[in-house]
Amino acid sequence: MTQGQIDREFAAAALDHLDALYGYATALTRDRMAAEDLVQETYLRAVRAFGRLLPDSNLKGWLFAIMRNVWLNQQRHDRTGPAFIELDAEDDDRWRFLESGGASPLAELEQSETRVRVRAAIESLPPAFREIVILRDIEGFSYQQIATIIGCPAGTVMSRLGRARDRLRLLLVDRRQGVAT
Repeated sequence: MTQGQIDREFAAAALDHLDALYGYATALTRDRMAAEDLVQETYLRAVRAFGRLLPDSNLKGWLFAIMRNVWLNQQRHDRTGPAFIELDAEDDDRWRFLESGGASPLAELEQSETRVRVRAAIESLPPAFREIVILRDIEGFSYQQIATIIGCPAGTVMSRLGRARDRLRLLLVDRRQGVAT
């Protein structure tokens, strides 16, 4: 199989997972630009290794495992490498009003507040819990798939997920009560 055929086959199969990978990357990096870079690096490495992927393999899980490994390597490098400062911050919500799709202003506000509250609660979780919640509840991976992606037993995945959900419940109840007072 030529490299061009591999590239076309990979593009056809892997681009379906772009949004899910971007969401996971955003959760890992907590930065839009870093998430875009992480997705790009993930796809670059995946294209290089695609010819070695077994035909019946779980492509989505494989891509998520690559992304996690790339991110962990970047974390290691960031601790020992030079620090860079972002000079041009972009406003993520600049064009949001155009994407509302005609929802009532009150419904839009309530949905927005709920999203912000849930996102903040997930972001406040420790990294191991945050990662499990994203992979299971947002991306829909099975316990075994998550175990393969992060390299731990499925029982550990289940216990971390339970503890993470308990923390989320507490955080969301506390924040809701904080808003009501």
